[in-house]
Amino acid sequence: MSQQFLVELGTEELPPTALKTLSEAFVNGVKSGLEQHKLSFASITPYATPRRLAMLVEELAESTPKEDVKVWGPPTQVAYKDGQPTKAAEAFAKKNGISLDALSSENDGKIDKLVFNKSAGGEAAADLLVGIVNESLAKLPINKRMRWGASRTEFVRPVHWLVMMLDDKVLEGEILDLNAGRSTRGHRFHHNQQIELKTAGDYAEVLASTGKVIADFNQRKSDIAEQVKAEAEKLGGTAVIDEDLLNEVTALVEFPVALAGKFEKSFLSVPAEALISSMKEHQKYFHLVDNKGELLPYFITLSNLVSKDPKQVIEGNEKVIRPRLADAAFFFDTDKKTNLQAQRERLKNIVFQAKLGTVFEKTERIEQLATLIADKLGADKALVSRAAQLCKSDLVSSMVYEFPDMQGIAGYHYALNDGEPAEVAQAINEQYMPKFAGDQLAASTTGAIIALADRLDTITGIFGIGQKPTGSKDPFALRRSSLGALRILVEKEYSLDLRELIASSASSFQALSNKNVVEDVLAYMIERFRSWYEEAGIAAEVFMSVSAKGVSTPLDINQRVYAVAEFSKMAEAQALAAANKRVSNILAKLDHQPASSIDESLLIEAAEKTLAAQIEEMTAKVQPHFHKANYTEALKILAGLRQAVDTFFDDVMVMCDDEKVRENRLALLQQLRSLFLEVADISLLAVK
Repeated sequence: MSQQFLVELGTEELPPTALKTLSEAFVNGVKSGLEQHKLSFASITPYATPRRLAMLVEELAESTPKEDVKVWGPPTQVAYKDGQPTKAAEAFAKKNGISLDALSSENDGKIDKLVFNKSAGGEAAADLLVGIVNESLAKLPINKRMRWGASRTEFVRPVHWLVMMLDDKVLEGEILDLNAGRSTRGHRFHHNQQIELKTAGDYAEVLASTGKVIADFNQRKSDIAEQVKAEAEKLGGTAVIDEDLLNEVTALVEFPVALAGKFEKSFLSVPAEALISSMKEHQKYFHLVDNKGELLPYFITLSNLVSKDPKQVIEGNEKVIRPRLADAAFFFDTDKKTNLQAQRERLKNIVFQAKLGTVFEKTERIEQLATLIADKLGADKALVSRAAQLCKSDLVSSMVYEFPDMQGIAGYHYALNDGEPAEVAQAINEQYMPKFAGDQLAASTTGAIIALADRLDTITGIFGIGQKPTGSKDPFALRRSSLGALRILVEKEYSLDLRELIASSASSFQALSNKNVVEDVLAYMIERFRSWYEEAGIAAEVFMSVSAKGVSTPLDINQRVYAVAEFSKMAEAQALAAANKRVSNILAKLDHQPASSIDESLLIEAAEKTLAAQIEEMTAKVQPHFHKANYTEALKILAGLRQAVDTFFDDVMVMCDDEKVRENRLALLQQLRSLFLEVADISLLAVK
């Protein structure tokens, strides 16, 4: 027999940004508890609103499965001495609640041991569920728990009611000082009273029809998205639905009603990003754009009730947003009265990091490194230098102080207002790209160079004072900065030596306590490639084979990794990898370096003559590909050595008695190994 189990915890309004996480953790905790007790079930439906965390478990088993269990004790020879039970036997009998006379022994496959055969399981689900729910709630990811009234009970918010039902029966139990019942509660305004549930399965339907509460988070989220889109269409625009904002709004309402409002067109003279930030962050509004992606003077808000006078609700929201947008307009107009060059002077009073100086000094270091990069890439050094000088100036603007996510964007608009070159303005905005994994890179060369220099300066500086990331702590987001820098170098196809750039960056600091900073930063950044390639489905040994080369140009590393990845799929790959490993092992045991050239007169066996001839031929073929970094084609050509290599190891004794012949054969193997090492150490691809 199976049953439905419902649990609902009623609370004060839960933190909206945490609701989805809390709901998922609650369900996962109960699921884990059921599985741990071997209580089978078909599915779990989560429910989460601002005032409740709940779930419905379908087809839950009535009891745990019964099992025959053998409990093994001490060896028989230890349990008995001279035919009498020892303390070990007495302890085993006491532990299992049996008499000494009931002890028996069996062979466990190795020796005879005391054994107790018992039946386990058969526990009623009703007796276990309260404990399972309690344990799940105790493990919820709550940063700070609170107490209320005189109670010592702690939870993320005060709790007011508890429902726990198995089919149509209340499951007796106490959780967070509340006794379980069958009474849930409706919408705070539309149906602010108790609702008696007849059965667990009625929960969602009764709450919706009687209580005016849509309990299913995902259903509510879908309803909101559809309503927002519909309201936008009525206004001839398209709603921009940000996923994080949608989740937050869903967590704020139990019965969503979308309403559209408007604001004065004059505000559109303010950078759209500032208006959007104000609407999104402060008011939780969705903004609208036209078919060209331009911001429209409308917004869509979500009400938590069906109003008798929606016009009044809309006007109230319009009244609230107006001063917010007026503030943004004021900040924008005020900031434009001071140019970025003047603002830059104020950066001398802003500390970047206590041991690394001010933000002004950081811009000087960025300028030094960025102009070096520009010189190597043949970019416009004047534009790069100017962008580096001004890149942080907007951090002291009123706009960025009020709207931190406007950094870079505000600078872009102010640079244009100051008459700076368009690419300088663009670079000020693009310096923060990519902001997250998968984000777009800077479109302009100047922007990409500033973004790269800025990241390398931060990483080198923080490593230089001995504060590299440890475990989960990464206060300066060096992992993200490293991946961003690598993406710029690889995806922009900048063939730049990372070691050289880090060394240049390190030299611009007055004093760094870490004397190994260049190698430490290089190793740390190259290691970021590992997760990069794992996500791309490339085997770890492929990256390791390239990493073993010690290459420090990310673009070159990337080209080698993809070439080796392609090579590893070829039929010849494993045989050649194994051969290279064999060669590597032979050469590693030598106490000297083999000769750099081969003496053809000492080639005796047909197999070694063939291999020598093919190595010479292949070398001539692949060199042009090596020069062009066309490693994929080079490895395809070298795959043709497989037959000759296999035959050589089958027919030729490398470590023969004749010293000259032996040394000549070692020189031949050295040439073979060196040829593959031009790309990577493919011996690491060999299956262990």
